[in-house]
Amino acid sequence: MTTVTVHHAKTHLSKLIAAAERGEEVVIARGDKPAVRIVPFEPAAKPDRKPGRLKGVGKFDESFFDPLPEEELRLWEGRGD
Repeated sequence: MTTVTVHHAKTHLSKLIAAAERGEEVVIARGDKPAVRIVPFEPAAKPDRKPGRLKGVGKFDESFFDPLPEEELRLWEGRGD
């Protein structure tokens, strides 16, 4: 484990990043108190996506496709007169 001061970290940031990427633990301290740890970035795992996963979960009544009543259509279009 490498512990350095904030001043040293500002001066040698590229080297400290390279050390963290190699797997070394790098800690930056304010005075003698550890403040942060530099760790390599690990991208989040992508979720397992499967087409059709929700097939059959929801159902539409045939009336879903019927035209809206004129009054409701006016409200959806912002013509609430």
